Amino acid sequence: MNTIFVAGHSKLPGGMAANNISDTLTLTLEVDKHYGVIVDASCTLMTEHSKQFVRQLLKGFSLKDGIEEPLTQLREGYLGKAGNALSAALKDAHKQYEMYPEALNK
Repeated sequence: MNTIFVAGHSKLPGGMAANNISDTLTLTLEVDKHYGVIVDASCTLMTEHSKQFVRQLLKGFSLKDGIEEPLTQLREGYLGKAGNALSAALKDAHKQYEMYPEALNK
């Protein structure tokens, strides 16, 4: 397999519909091993539209280049209550990605 699966987690703000299911947000990324490019993304936001929007925002960025640009895209593109939680989950996913360099060198 040429990709790895990375997950990041964060706490959702109060008063969101997603809080009825869980108080945490999970952001998952499928990442190309060689280039670090996000080939697919998903999150535990409630609506399918929000999940697709986050996917479109993150696809194509390389985690090897850091996360400043995708964080900027999230801040500028996602204006809902979960914006800070999405950013925190992306930071956590990037941290997980960097913790396992042996998975990237195969």
